[in-house]
Amino acid sequence: MIRACLTASAVLAGSGALADCAEDLVTVAGAFGQAQFNIELADDPEERARGLMFREDLPTFDGMLFVYDAPGRVAFWMRNTLIPLDMIFVDETGRVTQIHENAVPGDVTPIPGPDDTLAVLEINGGLAGRLGIAEGAMLGHPAFNQEIAALPCG
Repeated sequence: MIRACLTASAVLAGSGALADCAEDLVTVAGAFGQAQFNIELADDPEERARGLMFREDLPTFDGMLFVYDAPGRVAFWMRNTLIPLDMIFVDETGRVTQIHENAVPGDVTPIPGPDDTLAVLEINGGLAGRLGIAEGAMLGHPAFNQEIAALPCG
């Protein structure tokens, strides 16, 4: 079972590097501080196609990180998704470029991201706003090229 954790009001070290970086964790850092999410990684076509469909709940600080082979245009929909989600679109450096809050369960209207999307973090609907996650925040995860990562693994 995935457990949740949050680093409340943490301040980034002067170097901007993360203390640790693991496949099942993603750190989001910005003006609000820092939050850590336990994630499932969706990095192949089958995992990305299924996503969080058919889930009846999602623990508060859990999520799914969709990672693509190269930056490009992506779009999501909520078919067979039972819970509202925030979709956090991220470029190849790990910088948040767009947030779609409270995607409606079951809605099949495409939700497009920017043309340079490498990854999308899905979390509980409304949580990005409650935490203060905004465009320009940074994600830390090994999926991002550490040589150009906005928030490299330490």
